[in-house]
Amino acid sequence: MNKIDKAGWISVVGNPNVGKSTLVNALVGEKLSIVTHKPQTTRKRITAIANGPDYQIVFSDTPGVIKPHYKMQEAMMQKVGEALEDADVVMAVTDVEEGGFREELLEKLKYVKVPVIVVLNKVDLTKQEDTAQRLSALENVIKPTKIIAVSALHGFHVDELKKILLEHLPVGEPFYPKDYMSDLPERFFAAEILREKILMYYHKEVPYSVEVIIEEFKETEKLTHIRAVIYVNRHTQKGIIIGHKGEALKKTATAARKDMEKWLNGKVFLEVQVKVKKDWRDNEIQLKNFGYL
Repeated sequence: MNKIDKAGWISVVGNPNVGKSTLVNALVGEKLSIVTHKPQTTRKRITAIANGPDYQIVFSDTPGVIKPHYKMQEAMMQKVGEALEDADVVMAVTDVEEGGFREELLEKLKYVKVPVIVVLNKVDLTKQEDTAQRLSALENVIKPTKIIAVSALHGFHVDELKKILLEHLPVGEPFYPKDYMSDLPERFFAAEILREKILMYYHKEVPYSVEVIIEEFKETEKLTHIRAVIYVNRHTQKGIIIGHKGEALKKTATAARKDMEKWLNGKVFLEVQVKVKKDWRDNEIQLKNFGYL
């Protein structure tokens, strides 16, 4: 790889649940960020790397911008701010339902000095004339470098978006070896797979009160042994996660193990425990231990 290649960081920001992670996965060509229909699925800044013969795009997939209600959410919003400061290009994502950006994000975008590419996602859910109206309204509010309508789920205009992003990346050398898809450890992705299943199988506040920590990740020739702990806010939530005779936890762990086996391309032995860390989302020590601070 030489100096004429494109290489840079693209920070992906937007409202919750507009398909940022689905879009990043589509651009990279691999599922790295977990995806559910629930808002605040992404909690931490996730690095996803797209490599080509003459480029390397490093995406920072960030949590959806919200007004924080507790310290964990404050930490999440701090990561969004850091991502905007580090970016070579900002990709601001909304969808046809939202049609715009929350004030908290618009305020942050005012101070961005790098190119801002606005993406209107989920255009498969609306008519062409409605899409045109939304694009026009967005251009008037944001004044982006470029604006494009896509459907991340169906791959519509995703290749065109990638070309636009590459046009605005600086010339440079790659930051990571060309076989890297992320700089995050395997433990992180194992935890995210389990957390994704919790978001899918549990309702109301429970999934948002959960943190998953991988205490052991040991690979052998025959299988990978993973020991995970699900931390909850309160004792009542522990009972909900485990379920009657342990059935709920068994279902969740089995689904997670199957996805881990696909991801690792090999057998996995997954051991899962549930523990209580009272009010951990507002506890700075716990937030540091869990990697939010």
